[in-house]
Amino acid sequence: MNALAEAEVDLAAVADNVRTVGAIAGTDLMAVVKADGFGHGAVPVARAALAAGARWLGVTSTAEALALRAAGITAPVLSWLHRPDDDFAGLVAAAVDVGVSTVPHLHAVAEAAVRSGRPATVQLKADTGLSRNGAAGHDWPDLVGWSRKYEVEGSVRVRGVWSHLADAETPDGPRVARQVALFEEALGIARSGGLRPDLAHLANSAGALAAPATRYDLCRVGVALYGVDPFGAAGPGAYRLRAAMTLRTTVVNVKRVPAGTGVSYGPDHVTRRPTTLALLPVGFADGLPRTAQGRARVWLGGARRPIVGRIAMDQCVVDVGDLPVAIGDRVVVFGPGPGADATAGCWPTVPEWAAWAGTSPHEILTGVGTRVARRYRHREMATP
Repeated sequence: MNALAEAEVDLAAVADNVRTVGAIAGTDLMAVVKADGFGHGAVPVARAALAAGARWLGVTSTAEALALRAAGITAPVLSWLHRPDDDFAGLVAAAVDVGVSTVPHLHAVAEAAVRSGRPATVQLKADTGLSRNGAAGHDWPDLVGWSRKYEVEGSVRVRGVWSHLADAETPDGPRVARQVALFEEALGIARSGGLRPDLAHLANSAGALAAPATRYDLCRVGVALYGVDPFGAAGPGAYRLRAAMTLRTTVVNVKRVPAGTGVSYGPDHVTRRPTTLALLPVGFADGLPRTAQGRARVWLGGARRPIVGRIAMDQCVVDVGDLPVAIGDRVVVFGPGPGADATAGCWPTVPEWAAWAGTSPHEILTGVGTRVARRYRHREMATP
């Protein structure tokens, strides 16, 4: 390991997760590879997911979509978050579907299509209760009407109608049922307005796994693609998803200290007994949230050991007690966890780090910084 830290990405795990979710959902899948594939690498993850049976790729920006095309990936791509003054010509030319939530966005896409001399393919997003992107109920008929007008003129083709779930982690809850009802209403308005979309999609990872009414034609699989159960340990069922990323580093300094020694800034932590401190060259710039201090553990010397003191930008300190730890010893920050791998022991997991930091597993994965080297297992799955 030449870098100070390394994220090992198991592309076979990505492929297994695609097959697992696909078998449960019984629909086509969209592999969501936004944010550089949740920190795993968008292009290799996309190729592994497509090889395992995913039909679509999902991103949030023009740059992300065009990067997939530049890598030679020709599969259908949906890009869904843009400014209304973006130049959509590049997406139109690259045959990328554009997610459209407002009439101003639709006007801009249609204008780009006219300039490009080819129709744009769009997917209209309805807001069914998340109150983020998507057309609100009172705006939806206007968006449908303009879309139909542009279809008749030949500048736009509406391929899909979609929305996003707010609370699929409680699949039997009233919010999911309410969103399904509102989505059905939006679909009815679209069809009565003359649109004939090929695709309707509402389900995210949680919906794909546990909410059949949300599945429709396509399920967008995000965090489950990377091996995180969206329901956590207390969720309904064990889906046997495989964690795709293992974050490793090495010990770069070791010192024996007496009781009463302050550790890191503040100091927020003072040793209560003589102990050994191991320095790790990773910090919050590498994906270890500062808010996890006082609770986080790493795997070192065959045991879980606590991070003590404040997590700094580039480094953190582990109290190893009387373990015989030396400079150069390998450390697992997080990985597949117990039972997932014969070598994994009781490695900390991404969901545990999320709990320690008071955040989501998504933030832990996407927070792994760019100076952390990526290494791929089963790289042949990402070969064009």
